[in-house]
Amino acid sequence: MKNSKNIIILILLIVILLMSVAYSAFATQITINGTAEIIGEWNVKITGVEISYVSEGCDAGTPEFTNSTLTFDAKLVKPSDYITYLITIENKGTFDAKLSSATFTPDESGSTAIIYKTEKAGSMTKFLLCVTFDENTTEMPESTQKKITGTIEYVQSTD
Repeated sequence: MKNSKNIIILILLIVILLMSVAYSAFATQITINGTAEIIGEWNVKITGVEISYVSEGCDAGTPEFTNSTLTFDAKLVKPSDYITYLITIENKGTFDAKLSSATFTPDESGSTAIIYKTEKAGSMTKFLLCVTFDENTTEMPESTQKKITGTIEYVQSTD
């Protein structure tokens, strides 16, 4: 009886050993390698500037722009004269973009007689920039120039 128990235990150990060898012989390790790449393009830029209005006797100059900057040289003659520029910004890329902010900041050391305002025209891709000789000015100011810096920021849209 003791011999038969030992034989059964020995047979079970051999079966377990054979099962382990058979499992490892038929087990397969799978390796997955891959690469992910973003192939889109972010390309929001200024595509045009039009002079939409110039008061008589004033000079709007020739606005110059790159993808991200606009430079203009407005010359105003008398109070209430103004020049209006229409700035076009387009998304030429493949990612959706939305307007995050639009900030125009005048140089505080410049002429207080030069004022400006901006407003969106029709859609978020066009802005009006109006440079004005303040109609309330009663005498020629000491400083006759003012630098205006504008920042229009777009971010990726998640909508």
